[in-house]
Amino acid sequence: MDKDVLILAIESSCDETAASVVKNGRYVMSNGRDVLSNIIYSQIELHKLYGGVVPEIASRKHIEKINPVITAALDEANVTLEDIDAIAVTYGPGLVGALLVGVAEAKAISYAANKPLVPVHHIEGHISANYIENKDLEPPFLCMVVSGGHTHLVLVKDYGQYEIVGRTHDDAAGEAFDKVARAIGLGYPGGPKVDKLAKEGNSDAITFPKAHIQGAPLDFSFSGVKSAVLNYLNECHMKNIEVNRADVAASFQKAIVDVIVEHTMKAAKEYHIKKVALAGGVASNSALRGAMEEACSRRNIQFYRPSPLLCTDNAAMIGAAGYYDYMNGKRAGLDLNAVPNLKIGEKA
Repeated sequence: MDKDVLILAIESSCDETAASVVKNGRYVMSNGRDVLSNIIYSQIELHKLYGGVVPEIASRKHIEKINPVITAALDEANVTLEDIDAIAVTYGPGLVGALLVGVAEAKAISYAANKPLVPVHHIEGHISANYIENKDLEPPFLCMVVSGGHTHLVLVKDYGQYEIVGRTHDDAAGEAFDKVARAIGLGYPGGPKVDKLAKEGNSDAITFPKAHIQGAPLDFSFSGVKSAVLNYLNECHMKNIEVNRADVAASFQKAIVDVIVEHTMKAAKEYHIKKVALAGGVASNSALRGAMEEACSRRNIQFYRPSPLLCTDNAAMIGAAGYYDYMNGKRAGLDLNAVPNLKIGEKA
């Protein structure tokens, strides 16, 4: 490459306001290469009061924080808008009000600074987080996307080319984590708290169901295991049996992790893939990371996963995805709108 490409990326799909300056789509954190800044303002403490994300509050906070976050990203990268080659922004899926804040900001900067506007799919951003720290990772590979709103097995055919080969039929894995966490009194956000408590419990203490979809062996269903946990807790309450919360957390987590790993390995075999990656907020779960790494190692499959900071919503991943979209000629006009239910592969 003759010239470095600098992307200013903006992410506001849920409850994190984030901006990043990314150079050439990748970097390795240990030597500071290519992500020049990655600023995240999290609203978690605010939404804890309500037990989950309140969309209206999230949107208002994005409006308050987006300009300072972008300014901080440019300052930390020691660049100005003149140095930037393109503006990348998440336009879906997500909360429509939250998305609109980022999209409106990106369009305004694109117009004022006369820079190309690159629309980025949020889940494609999560997948691209794996490129940031793994210089050797190139398509094709299989990516297991696990988050609060999505559970997708994605075949990454090339940069920006995706095929969903497995998906959930009901709850996403992260959604199940949050609901079970609330049921056993852990509060929000549920995923990290279940992960932490599970380390103190016996994962074989309680047998929870592991759903398999007839005719769709790579698809998922997590509503059954969630309901089984709720029924178990209710039964214990009715019979006045003390609940060991750590055992519940560990057994529930094992049921989720086992199915995710099993289906990922099945897909890798079916599609003859020797590279597997994790992505999404639940990809930071220690049990999932450990089990997937062990399964890949046994099968001589290369395993990739982002560092925990890059598993959560952030703009560096949007910058990485945006870089490859930019290089592939993807652009949007000033009529770009937020698409809250955007599917992978849909065009702006």
